[in-house]
Amino acid sequence: MAAHNNVKPVLRLLALHGYRQNERSFREKTGALRKILKGRAEIISISAPLMVPELDACADNASPDSIQDEPRGWWFSNPHKKSFDAMEETKSCSGLEESLQYIAKTFSELGPFSGILGFSQGAALVAMLCGLKQKGDPRFQFDFAILIAGFKSCSCEHKEYYQDIITVPSLHIYGDTDRVIPGNMSQELASYFQNPVILTHVGGHFVPASAAQKKVYIEFLNRYSE
Repeated sequence: MAAHNNVKPVLRLLALHGYRQNERSFREKTGALRKILKGRAEIISISAPLMVPELDACADNASPDSIQDEPRGWWFSNPHKKSFDAMEETKSCSGLEESLQYIAKTFSELGPFSGILGFSQGAALVAMLCGLKQKGDPRFQFDFAILIAGFKSCSCEHKEYYQDIITVPSLHIYGDTDRVIPGNMSQELASYFQNPVILTHVGGHFVPASAAQKKVYIEFLNRYSE
């Protein structure tokens, strides 16, 4: 009966996809990650509540011939066009509060979650959730965050999320050749966190899951598996 004491518990991670993706497409894009974390972490993906108009050609990890059906987003940087550009500096945006309410509902109905994992726009949203958690928002209870190809929102409405150094433990991952979210944008986001763990890879805009990265993932997750 004592053998089970050496088995680490499986951590539950809520996964937030990138812009113009959805739960189904992100499950496919995180297949390799799920494989290397099998037995250590369970990744639960959800689709963002906002439908992206087909006219919006911007995409996370999607060329015009690889855009997914039912593209979704977490907020729009241009409320009038219902479009999003990570580098667009705006005074106003739309959709974020709806997404926060939806994620809060997910925590209530599908939680608890040990951590949150986000990719691109999803990672930017994870940073905001960390800020809300730090401010004592009872809706979002988790221990750590994994941010892949993340960035700081350029909307003036979101400045409040970056006023204080975020103490939530975090792993920040980005590609040296990412042309969608350049590495310096991910570095800037990491600078708002206290003692962030940084993992870089030689690739572009995707979720890395090679043997070299597995070691970092596992070492980070081991902190929360005791």
